[in-house]
Amino acid sequence: MNRRLLVGVLGLALLLVTAGCLGGTSSVSNERLDAEPDDSYAWDADTDAHITIQENGRFRAVYEVNSSSVELYRFDGFGSRTPLPVESLRYRYSNGTVINGTELKTRGGDVTQNRRITNVTLPENANGDGELAFTSSSTPKRFSLPVLVEGSYEVVLPPDRRVNFPIFGSVRPNGYETELVDDQLHITWPSVSDGSVVVQFYLQRDLGIFAAIATISILVGGAGILYYRRQIEALRERREELGLDVEERDRKNR
Repeated sequence: MNRRLLVGVLGLALLLVTAGCLGGTSSVSNERLDAEPDDSYAWDADTDAHITIQENGRFRAVYEVNSSSVELYRFDGFGSRTPLPVESLRYRYSNGTVINGTELKTRGGDVTQNRRITNVTLPENANGDGELAFTSSSTPKRFSLPVLVEGSYEVVLPPDRRVNFPIFGSVRPNGYETELVDDQLHITWPSVSDGSVVVQFYLQRDLGIFAAIATISILVGGAGILYYRRQIEALRERREELGLDVEERDRKNR
């Protein structure tokens, strides 16, 4: 019986390995980590986490870190962790020195990825006090990321994007403030400790397009209803002319 149990366990382990459920860990390439970001990072932001969403669906993030490593991930549709793809990674020491991914590795750090997380091990001389910046991808018109670092947060939307119209826009968690600076909406939270930061936004012209479509739909629907009512009236008049409704009128008059 014990032998059968052992064979069953070994078979299950083999199945998990062949299915990729026990995938290993690999180091992220230096070429990817050292790539230049699309724009400068917000090193001097007043918040513990600063995220700038770009028009191409990507985002640049800067996090204050006070630990030896940081786990980067997001949740899939089933609520499971999946690794957050990162590139253009930079680390800034408290004295202002900025290093790239290659330099981070040569100083004792590393950036590895498995099936659940991307793990950033900071340089040995980081002293747990610095800023980590990277670029990653997001969903167009919707940003969602777990709270990777506790503290204050700021999310900056691309120009001409807004969140205040229901259905098209929403922000989580509550307790946020908004400010418009040079046509870019800044959303800030004084403190976030768990859960996820989610921002669904829209282009202002989307509202005009929606209003136009809704107006056309109402007009077309109204015209259709009026047409069918006229058709029904015409059919009723035709039946009366042919005397098909005489018996029905007689029954009603009795």
